[in-house]
Amino acid sequence: MLTSLGGVLFDGFAYGMLLFLLSVGLSVTLGMMNFINLAHGSFGMLGGYVTVTLMDRLGWPFLATLPAAFVAAAALSVVLERLLFRHSYRAGELDQVLLTIGVVFMSVASAAYIWGTVQQPVQLPDYFTGSFTFLGVNFAYYRLFLIGTALVVTLLLVAGLEWTRFGAQVRAAVDNQRMARGLGINVNLAFAITFALGSGLAGLGGSLAIAMVGLDPDFAFAYLVYVLIVVSVGGLASIGGSFAAATVLGISDIAGKYYFPALGSFLIYLVMVGVLMWRPAGLFGKR
Repeated sequence: MLTSLGGVLFDGFAYGMLLFLLSVGLSVTLGMMNFINLAHGSFGMLGGYVTVTLMDRLGWPFLATLPAAFVAAAALSVVLERLLFRHSYRAGELDQVLLTIGVVFMSVASAAYIWGTVQQPVQLPDYFTGSFTFLGVNFAYYRLFLIGTALVVTLLLVAGLEWTRFGAQVRAAVDNQRMARGLGINVNLAFAITFALGSGLAGLGGSLAIAMVGLDPDFAFAYLVYVLIVVSVGGLASIGGSFAAATVLGISDIAGKYYFPALGSFLIYLVMVGVLMWRPAGLFGKR
């Protein structure tokens, strides 16, 4: 029993870290910029397809494709932010939802046209395919790498947004744009960088997700639901909240599938409802 519990906790935590990488960017953009970007999952899907394309067609090693996936998603987000999204920052929530969900439909159709509708496999390097056993619990190398990556991203985000001049400028721009502009802060540039950072993290998450959950054109829709759950349970603009929510939800999902197969993936929604009834603003939400 203890052995199976340890395995469930480890696998659930690894899955939670995958959800964290996919969702933390949306938590930043939605919470700090007050922009409802439902196209966030499309940037994750793009990162996955960049990895598949670079590995299969150009022979890139897996690790080298990860920064490429980040950059590709961030670059596309900058283009869309300047051409489309920027004009909707002051629009109503319904306008933002309709605009970004339209981008999702376009991205899904584009991915199906370019890469087809079949699952895209990825061949991990040999050093990621093994595992070792400790205290009766099997630890897969790739899941350990995923956990380590998520922890590094968390530390870098907290340090960058809380302890740097740029982070202070972004927070000032969110609180009062007029005052921030009066102080000489380039609000448009700060928002563009923030948006690119959040989308780039989604691309990185999508690239890392292939080996665990697969990749097809429905990825943008399938994981948008999980991303929104993590953001709402964790609380807007809270990196720590997204981390805690992803951990709880990842373990709950794996535990539900392992111990209560009849419930399937339903347990994650029960946890969401319970948390939001207890704290409507999320675990670390302030509004």
